[in-house]
Amino acid sequence: MTRESTSSPKLGRRSFLASAACSLAATRLTARDFGPHAAPVRYPEPDVIPLDKRFNQYRIGSSPIQRLHTGTLWAEGPAWNGVGRYLLWSDIPSNCQYRWLEDDGHVSLFRQPAGNSNGNTFDYQGRQIACEHGNRRIVRYESDGSITVLADHWQGKPLNSPNDAVVHPDGGIWFTDPGYGIVGNYEGNRGEKEIKEAVYRIDGKTLALQKVTDEIFKPNGLCFSPDYKLLYVADTGRSHYPEAPRNIKVWDVVGDGKKLASGRQFVSMEGDMGLAQYDGDGGFADGIRMDEDGNVWASAGWGGEGFDGVHIIAPDGVRIGQIVMPEVCSNVCFGGPKRNRLFITASQSLYAVYVETRGAHIT
Repeated sequence: MTRESTSSPKLGRRSFLASAACSLAATRLTARDFGPHAAPVRYPEPDVIPLDKRFNQYRIGSSPIQRLHTGTLWAEGPAWNGVGRYLLWSDIPSNCQYRWLEDDGHVSLFRQPAGNSNGNTFDYQGRQIACEHGNRRIVRYESDGSITVLADHWQGKPLNSPNDAVVHPDGGIWFTDPGYGIVGNYEGNRGEKEIKEAVYRIDGKTLALQKVTDEIFKPNGLCFSPDYKLLYVADTGRSHYPEAPRNIKVWDVVGDGKKLASGRQFVSMEGDMGLAQYDGDGGFADGIRMDEDGNVWASAGWGGEGFDGVHIIAPDGVRIGQIVMPEVCSNVCFGGPKRNRLFITASQSLYAVYVETRGAHIT
């Protein structure tokens, strides 16, 4: 197989997306100040924007966007631990994970090295699951501190580099494998892509690995509908394949919850998107999560000012709201004791805002 690298005709993700952002939108002249000495924001929060009247029920007039931490190189993989009451996230290039404590807002180094981990989640037993770019595998941290390798090969060939994961009540672990960790040494280790990008399911009891679809160019973030009958997956394939759409796809979950069927586009991330203050060409959806009413909360990036942030998409595929951010957003998750606080990883920072809905599932 041909190696994907920035020197090949297929651009590396960072070089492609950086150039796309420059061409699609102008740079903000004066970025909003989220620092500790910033002036208070007049309510309602101006950067939580309704695009449709259906979003009004989810917007809290007295909830500001707060920056909880800054200083990472590329923040990713937020996951809420309900028992420990902390938010865990990755800094992929720094090869570490951080933890933010809810009780006092303290941030500490949680794990280093961390296999250049990207996406994280917790299963129904409270165990952390991490997608490791550097080691091209998905692992589970056991209660005794040991590590179980859940998957690292498919049909005798190494995975590309697992990206994001979600868990199912039946114990299954679903994850994406787009391969961004092998295109260079910044987010992992440069290597050969030996298998097609795909979405997989790991059986929670036997650890048997099953490919559920490769009908997508570069599967990235993923989430289930509230009833687990639909699976949504973000496609960032345009970073390497000019013919790839920039969209989120959706499949029906069939076969006792273990297979996918009828893949189709859920929403486009380009063209006329009805955003409040944006007239560019669009960008990408990265990490995605679902609320209890079936709305998709999608981190959005590489589209420029007015696009980057969080897009909230109703079950019918219509954007009903957005959260405008000053940085490229990589991922989101719901957390807090009531699962009504949206945590956002965005380039160098971690943000949070309360919303009047709850995450449909554990993180």
